[in-house]
Amino acid sequence: MNERRMMIDSALKEPSVRRQSQLLSVCRSGLYYIPNVETEENLEILLVLDAQYLETPFYGERRLHAMLRARGYLINMKRLRRLMKIVCWRTLYPKIHTTLSDGKAYKYPYLLRDLAVERSNQVWAIDITYIPMKNGFMYLFAIIDLYSRYVTGWDLSNSMTSEWCVSVLQEAFKRHGKPEIINSDQGCQFTSDRYIDFLKTAEISISMDGKGRALDNVFVERLWRSVKQEYVYLNPCKTGIELWHGLDKYFRFYNTERPHQSLGYLTPNKLYCPVISMA
Repeated sequence: MNERRMMIDSALKEPSVRRQSQLLSVCRSGLYYIPNVETEENLEILLVLDAQYLETPFYGERRLHAMLRARGYLINMKRLRRLMKIVCWRTLYPKIHTTLSDGKAYKYPYLLRDLAVERSNQVWAIDITYIPMKNGFMYLFAIIDLYSRYVTGWDLSNSMTSEWCVSVLQEAFKRHGKPEIINSDQGCQFTSDRYIDFLKTAEISISMDGKGRALDNVFVERLWRSVKQEYVYLNPCKTGIELWHGLDKYFRFYNTERPHQSLGYLTPNKLYCPVISMA
């Protein structure tokens, strides 16, 4: 949906914006919505937090607050918590077994513990991360096949919704078939009725990380580190379109050219069995 929305050009006289919206099945009212933008200082702090997470994912809000104050940012805890939520900061620390999860939504068990992943499309892992730009930020959703490390699908959006995640999964199913298991964290997008019903209808087993256990989805965390250190931080983009094209090129490189040490320096496409590749 967001990719189609970015394709609309309001400068064109023919066809009109209305006609372009009809052809792309995009709601025209969404084209004129101007979201509130973050201040320059907040964008700087978001970039600092995003880079810092790759170095010290065990930092909590108090250490981050002290670090930012030492760097000259006059930030209070309330603003810091809001910005940490934007960058999807999940502090790594041990929790007692009596920790209670949110009872509003059912949390599915983690199915990957002691599971031997021996073939393509046996297990896919999914997650959402924050991507900084020069003049704002976007969210990146990606799907990775755990056996081959092949990225079977991805997309950008300026918001995190279950509908967006489901649409990317649907496209990945069309290109690569369905996995047996999909693993995610316990984010609201992945505990929503829309997402759960979609996987149940597709007869896919649902697996979720334990609360506070970001390393349960370690392969996606490693993917985020690679994407950000090898592309995003080296190529700060100005617009969503520029970012989309840059990531499209990077994921092609990641799948077909970048050797992986854990794969014996093979590329993911060498191990990923389905013939259909990312178009």
